[in-house]
Amino acid sequence: MAEKKKVDRAEQAPTNASAAEPPAGWVPTAAAKQKATTFRWIAAVLWAVAIAGEAVGIFWLLRQRVFVGEDGTLVRDPDTGLLQEQGVTAQFPQWAFIALLVLLVVIAALSITGSLLWKKANRLDPARKSETVRFFVQNQLGAIIAIVAFLPLIILIFLNKDMDKGQKTTAGIVGIALAALAVVLGIDFNPPSVEQYTADQSAVIQLLGQDEVVWVDGGAVYHVCDQVSAIQTGSEIRTGTTAEAVEAGKIRLTLQFASELRACDLAVPENADEITEALRAIQAGQVDTLLPAPVWADPADAPIQVEEAPAE
Repeated sequence: MAEKKKVDRAEQAPTNASAAEPPAGWVPTAAAKQKATTFRWIAAVLWAVAIAGEAVGIFWLLRQRVFVGEDGTLVRDPDTGLLQEQGVTAQFPQWAFIALLVLLVVIAALSITGSLLWKKANRLDPARKSETVRFFVQNQLGAIIAIVAFLPLIILIFLNKDMDKGQKTTAGIVGIALAALAVVLGIDFNPPSVEQYTADQSAVIQLLGQDEVVWVDGGAVYHVCDQVSAIQTGSEIRTGTTAEAVEAGKIRLTLQFASELRACDLAVPENADEITEALRAIQAGQVDTLLPAPVWADPADAPIQVEEAPAE
């Protein structure tokens, strides 16, 4: 039987807005901030090693060559007046070709691992979508690094004059395939934002009267009721703020909050469907979507009274 930490909403819900004044905006917990910083430092080191590996490939590995026919004779080029050794052919050695393929795999592994850690950090400590440039760079940095770590090396592979056709084709295809994989895995197609987390937090406070939700170790969402089947998994049911839920890896409020409120015998706003659709849009990245205020059948059902901010 799962352990439950029950919360009496009726007793703990504040009676006025000042008793539980919502914060100016969602902020990560200190532990989440520290964990995100650690992930970003590790990712930065991995990316730095990947780029260093690329430099090794460009400035050392691709310059390797062996000469065939070294018993050739010296001849003078009539156009330049310089001496040349006729009959000598430079080739890219097989050991260097194998080392190049291994290097490409290592660069991809470092780049992808760094990107996954960076995306975890962004879920713990996201950027604001209103800061457009920072939001884009912070969330797509993994893909940018993958391009930097692969593109120059791939170009120089195709420009290498010592590789034979087979070596160049094989190394080029492997490089492009690994680069594409690293770029795709580095892209965050639905990055979180402070605005998204703030909307979820605001909805929770208006629905429950306080910033307190429940979750279990499995799953990716947090809930407003500890009686629903989604969290009766045998794991300990945890209770905390929305920021603590995000720290635990739960990235959003469940969109089934209306049925969960009923399960805990809590009031459900008449416009629950409108709130659900607004949250769905905000969680999908449309952070300019208006989050409707709950409309209660009986004003006494409102767990908190929050005044409208004065127009500027």
